[in-house]
Amino acid sequence: MIFSTIDDLRKSIEGIVSIEGTRVAVLDESRLREELVDGLAYSMALSTDEKVREAATWIIRRAGAALGIIPASIQPLYEAMGKETVSGFTVPAINLRGITFHSAQAVFRAALAMDAAAILFEIARSEIGYTDQRPAEYTAAVTAAAIKTGYSGPLFIQGDHFQINAKKYRNDPSAELEAVKQLIQEAIPGGFYNIDIDASTLVDLSKGSIKEQQRDNFAITADMTKLIRNLEPPDVTITVGGEIGEVGTKNTTVEEFEIFMEGYLEELGKDAGPVTGISKISIQTGTTHGGVPLPDGSIASVKIDFDTLESISRIARSKYGLAGAVQHGASTLPEEAFDRFPATRTAEIHLATGFQNIIYDSPHFPESLKSRIYDYIRAELKGEKKENDTEEQFIYKTRKKGFGRFKKEFWYLDTPVLEAIGAELQDRFKLLFGKLEISGTKETVHQIVKPVDVPLSAPESLVS
Repeated sequence: MIFSTIDDLRKSIEGIVSIEGTRVAVLDESRLREELVDGLAYSMALSTDEKVREAATWIIRRAGAALGIIPASIQPLYEAMGKETVSGFTVPAINLRGITFHSAQAVFRAALAMDAAAILFEIARSEIGYTDQRPAEYTAAVTAAAIKTGYSGPLFIQGDHFQINAKKYRNDPSAELEAVKQLIQEAIPGGFYNIDIDASTLVDLSKGSIKEQQRDNFAITADMTKLIRNLEPPDVTITVGGEIGEVGTKNTTVEEFEIFMEGYLEELGKDAGPVTGISKISIQTGTTHGGVPLPDGSIASVKIDFDTLESISRIARSKYGLAGAVQHGASTLPEEAFDRFPATRTAEIHLATGFQNIIYDSPHFPESLKSRIYDYIRAELKGEKKENDTEEQFIYKTRKKGFGRFKKEFWYLDTPVLEAIGAELQDRFKLLFGKLEISGTKETVHQIVKPVDVPLSAPESLVS
């Protein structure tokens, strides 16, 4: 499936797509979907030739644009939610850590079946590293999946947890901030028009006042917001999210939210000229990323503070015009919990580990590959095992790092295996989309969000 050279790639596209400056014209949509897009996706993700990867990525992006599959900011929808002219659903933000081209197809099949479009695809700063998926690749993989399934419309790609590492920040603040800024500078041209800044790791609860506890958080979030506004393409307002309570620590209070917002808006207004601020706020309500694994590897039950979600979401809309609060670490919650998020008017919910678990725990997933991955974890990542962790807890918390190390093996799973896992994922997405009430959101999204087709210069290898 991987094109060996640029010449091979050029030959493969003949009669299917043509290159016209910064655009790609689709000559045969059926052949693109059935013959070409798989090769482009695999080459984009796995080729050892950088020129082939760049060319395949560009062709996918521009062919997608020709079919109306365009990266977009969800900002107009969130502004409508903030004004309370749109409500009744919670937007799922889906982290795809492995076999993204195939996993995203399951998302789109579920969306097409349910007429849903209020969906974010996202990847966190940490995930970019351990899953070996840079921003441009992630966007292209999702775009290729949309092409493959016949989905079209705004494509909401989000940088999740563009997070300040507290330890690195303490050692060298400038270097850590610069690393996040460089990631933003990479992500925006890669089609990430939705970015969540997470400086909640720097909240210091030992300080005497809430404002001092949150100062580094709101100051850095404001600084990153200004950077994003300076980098965003013309006619695109990138959706920016902030975070108050670090997920897995103390639950957020309404008072903390209001003091954070006061400090953030004060910092944002220090420079001349209006600056569009955040459109949502992530809070801590009792969950932990990935859930809390018990000694036997099962997941502990948690109690979510839905009252706080509801009250902060309400104040976020009425006082600040935000879409509402964001719930993290939710994919491993019991099914009955998901109905509560639209009922409390939670704006957005982040889902990741549950989909990873479907892949690893599928009866169709090869035991031989799973054993190789687990052996790698035991041998190479043993330093990450906490003193009190059982073997099961250690594997559960660490197996996410197998996606990057064994990326090629995941992508080259037998077709029946990929199809069976895809069907399991699709069933889960359909269940979640129903509970989050995003069925039928296509018309609303398409009315409110008008994507801007941002030109992308063709790689030299395709124009020389």
